[in-house]
Amino acid sequence: MELGKFLATGIGSLPYTSPEQAVDMILSKIPQAPHWPQMPKFGFHEQMEIQYSEGLPCQVVDRVKGRLHLDTSGDYSEAFADFYTKYEQAVTEGQVDDSLGISSDFAHGFHAMENRLRSSGGKHPFVKGQTCGPLTFTLTVTDQDKRALYYNEEFRDLCVKMAVVKCLWQIQRLKPYAERIICFSDEPILTAFGSSTYLAVKRENVVAMIGEVMEAVKASGAVSGIHCCGNTEWSIPMDAGVDILNFDAFTCGDSLVMYADAVKAFLKRGGFLAWGIVPTSKAIHDHPPADLASRMEGFFKGLVEKGIDRFLLAERAILTPSCGTGTLEPSDAELVYDTLGDLSKLMKQKYGF
Repeated sequence: MELGKFLATGIGSLPYTSPEQAVDMILSKIPQAPHWPQMPKFGFHEQMEIQYSEGLPCQVVDRVKGRLHLDTSGDYSEAFADFYTKYEQAVTEGQVDDSLGISSDFAHGFHAMENRLRSSGGKHPFVKGQTCGPLTFTLTVTDQDKRALYYNEEFRDLCVKMAVVKCLWQIQRLKPYAERIICFSDEPILTAFGSSTYLAVKRENVVAMIGEVMEAVKASGAVSGIHCCGNTEWSIPMDAGVDILNFDAFTCGDSLVMYADAVKAFLKRGGFLAWGIVPTSKAIHDHPPADLASRMEGFFKGLVEKGIDRFLLAERAILTPSCGTGTLEPSDAELVYDTLGDLSKLMKQKYGF
């Protein structure tokens, strides 16, 4: 069981409305590390933040407006007490109450994948889960006055711990079907860190929020990861203690060079870079595996010139699409996964893995 060495896995969303079709595609294309498919085309319940909101105290779901918010105006002490009791049980005993899990109405793909893994028997080397990261959740979901939950310390902590619980629930459910579970926190809003919109968002808080989720994932025996589909201050997730840093290498592949010292330390302590080198846009038609392999070698060269060993980069490399494929046509999503699998084989062969 080897992590790295150009192992291929996916990010999350797929454009299907058939869970079985999504599961079939994933298992056929990336069998070493399949992920459960998020299916946003099912509608409101499978949108990124909504999908992970079940069991959250004070939630108000407006299906007409397609909006989730938390009502912080009333007495929420009893609801908080109940949640934190279940949270403590989850982190200390490793058993997550199903009321804090993800039901089939909110994640058709998760339950379809779980059922398929159960019926097929055996274990995959890895199975990957994912959740909405706590920073993205708290800066996107608001209170009744449309103020982001990040700026309310009580509710920010609640949402961080909910992210922990959602990860632990997935790990608990998927563990029988894999030698090792990988669990990602998806943090697209990290790309906006430091912008004028989020000047009040403190770096130390971001590191602590992400770090709390990563620590819980690792304590459960799983591999922790973070996905950010854009450019950001890459030292933040590395400082937060992630095992796998996943980034949009197709668009921002050279962005790690300015963090070369942090990358070197990250790799030496056992970290992995998940290169989102396969584009999830119409560009997939113009970039066959050989082209992407050459592109990736160019990014390796920039880090090698900063003193990082090329073989170490290869040994600690994972391959993914640049982002989810939920907005693509199914045929293009399949091309993304075909290209991903072929690129993995090509790079393994090139480096003798």
